[in-house]
Amino acid sequence: MNAEQTTCARACLEAAETDAMAFPDIVGKLIGAGFESYAIDFRRGSALYYLPSGESIELAIATEPTPVEEHFNTADLLEAIREAQSRAPGYSYKGFCRKAKAAGCAGYLVSFSGRRAVYFGRTGETHVELFPQ
Repeated sequence: MNAEQTTCARACLEAAETDAMAFPDIVGKLIGAGFESYAIDFRRGSALYYLPSGESIELAIATEPTPVEEHFNTADLLEAIREAQSRAPGYSYKGFCRKAKAAGCAGYLVSFSGRRAVYFGRTGETHVELFPQ
């Protein structure tokens, strides 16, 4: 991984956490830098950015100490996802993370080539969200 890719990953994480850039723009920047996917782990407090070569970088995320609920509530998670997609009034990424954890989401993987995000719960439940066409 080169310095530009490391800088890009850090900048995209910061832009998400400060609501300075929308998800589609972040995805575009990461793809442009050569990344193939990234994963957010709410329990560990980390973001991992992956290159096709297998190289990766792990960064700490600025999470609030909200525990991940035990039961995966797809309806509540979908509500949080829809708010994010529509950039609903009052939306923030930190608020999304809080709502996702309250819905039992332990983390998510975003695959650029697969054009999807896979959200997962503590006991392996999943919800797959395809990128809009």
